[in-house]
Amino acid sequence: MGAGRVFAYGAAAGLIGDLLLGDPRRGHPVAAFGRAAGAVERVLWRDHRGWGALHTAVCVGGAVALGAVAERAVRPCAVASVALTAAATWAVVGGTSLAREAETIGRALEAGDVEAARARLPHLCGRDPQALDADGIARAVVESVAENTSDAVVGALVWGAVGGVPGLLGFRAVNTLDAMVGHRSARYRRYGWASARLDDLAGWPGARLTAVLAVLAGPDPRGAVRAWRADAAQHPSPNAGPVEASFAGALGVRLGGTLSYGGRVEHRPVLNTGGRAVARRDVERVVRLSRRVTWLALGVCAGARLLKRGK
Repeated sequence: MGAGRVFAYGAAAGLIGDLLLGDPRRGHPVAAFGRAAGAVERVLWRDHRGWGALHTAVCVGGAVALGAVAERAVRPCAVASVALTAAATWAVVGGTSLAREAETIGRALEAGDVEAARARLPHLCGRDPQALDADGIARAVVESVAENTSDAVVGALVWGAVGGVPGLLGFRAVNTLDAMVGHRSARYRRYGWASARLDDLAGWPGARLTAVLAVLAGPDPRGAVRAWRADAAQHPSPNAGPVEASFAGALGVRLGGTLSYGGRVEHRPVLNTGGRAVARRDVERVVRLSRRVTWLALGVCAGARLLKRGK
């Protein structure tokens, strides 16, 4: 069986596994990587970009090497190769858990239980929930689902199509490191610089594919294109900008504005200025759009891999 079919069958099986099982409550491989990366940080940390770059190289290189060794070991057996790709895909994507968290918050908002929604929001994103009313929580959910559709699903599929199992594991390693050390705190401003920049590079193709698919799958394709072209470049993140703008236009809502993270207030540009304010019902709508984008991304990535390597 060719590499194209191995990836197509394995990635589809992995996404189905994620749909049926979600993330494990204990022993998640990404959590294990996080613990290993934390151990490396305790050894290497210095307030210096070079040491941070070494940390990034060790952790990402280790994940890619592990994937390459495993893929090579099972290559003689097509069934084992598909199973490994499926397991790797299931381990690195997080679409079902993303949707479940968003839906849990959405149900609390629909029931009028804003306190329950505030309590659950930190499971989905890093906003300060106490600073948000019901509509502010709904906007935070919509923005988080949009961004994480790219980070937690589409980006991984793109790199899986490019590099097989090493690509899947490497992308998730980069994304996890960025979440751990890529933010601009006093401790990580220099040490996390390499991880943050590598995440920008690795996330670039997946973010653009996510934006394109949101245009195709959303209820307002013209609105999605218009918001993407007009507003994406104003976002401080080169990858979240196209994704959030296209989702905003597709759903006909405004995103961005004033945000609060860890007591720090940010004033971001408004995306899709002609849209309406986010409402509670938009949580369910963004989850549906995210799911459609996910399965379209599988088709695009599997098809590209088949064309690249042949059957």
